[in-house]
Amino acid sequence: MVKLFGLFGKKDASEAVTKEVPYRIMSEFVPYRLYANRKNSVRMFIRVKNLTNEPTLTSVVVEVPKGLSLDDTGITKEKELRLGMLAPGEERQVFADVFGDAGTDKGEYTLSLTAFIHYLDYGHVLNAVRKRAILEVS
Repeated sequence: MVKLFGLFGKKDASEAVTKEVPYRIMSEFVPYRLYANRKNSVRMFIRVKNLTNEPTLTSVVVEVPKGLSLDDTGITKEKELRLGMLAPGEERQVFADVFGDAGTDKGEYTLSLTAFIHYLDYGHVLNAVRKRAILEVS
């Protein structure tokens, strides 16, 4: 494989990015909680830092459990946020709005954040890191 990339002047960075933890994911809610049984929302800020020595094509997928949604209609449970190319050591911030409604009960809800390294386009995945975020509803 390396020889093939060598012919075209490209290097094979896939081994480097698949052997180590490629990203650090941090999340924060503003405001820090939702109110139960009413239509309201919080903004979740997501910071992704590239820990590899290679530039990476990056996306983040946010998934919410039953009772929450990622749009005000209450339908969307998963959302992909495309960050583009992250240079080595670069950190980028994106956000997603998380909505509650009349059916959102009190408690803690676990959201899933998955950051992906893509190869050439967003259809091919080399590696991924998953993090859980807890949202309090009171």
